[in-house]
Amino acid sequence: MFTGIVRERARVVSFDDGRLVIASSLMPAVGDSIAVDGTCLTVVDAASGQLSFDVMDETTDRAKPFRGEVNLEPAVEAGAPLGGHFVQGHVDGVGRVRSFDGERLTIEAPSAIVRYCVEKGSIAVDGVALTITNLTADSFEVALVQHTLDVTTLGSLQPGDPVNLEVDVLAKYVEKLVARDTI
Repeated sequence: MFTGIVRERARVVSFDDGRLVIASSLMPAVGDSIAVDGTCLTVVDAASGQLSFDVMDETTDRAKPFRGEVNLEPAVEAGAPLGGHFVQGHVDGVGRVRSFDGERLTIEAPSAIVRYCVEKGSIAVDGVALTITNLTADSFEVALVQHTLDVTTLGSLQPGDPVNLEVDVLAKYVEKLVARDTI
């Protein structure tokens, strides 16, 4: 589990034949989980300032491509403060930046994502825990503080850029439970 509080902005070194290599100052052990732009991946090698991950087709089919810079967050440890919200690292889909004025970011999202969004609700964008400030039938808006712009990749987003999206898992469980009660 993750919190959506990014610990490092890191550079993708390579992504070939399902092997992702990232330059990082994090020092996880082989087998540890790291959220890479919100995608939970397992460290398969950690040496010389680089982390390596094997990426399955399920991940490449569901998430945006790994390139440029990425947001990294190690899995939360038991007893550690939860500063963001519950993030699983299971990307639900890819959205596209509609507009960004340096503070307010509007993202076009598939209906399968928007259905779980509510104003003042939680969403993870490229692994960053954010609060929805406005909602339409095909998009949502979040407000970004300067610290988030400084320590994540979100500050460099441009209209048309893809972003990984993960909705609040609690919304999915509520929907499932309500649907079960009506059958």
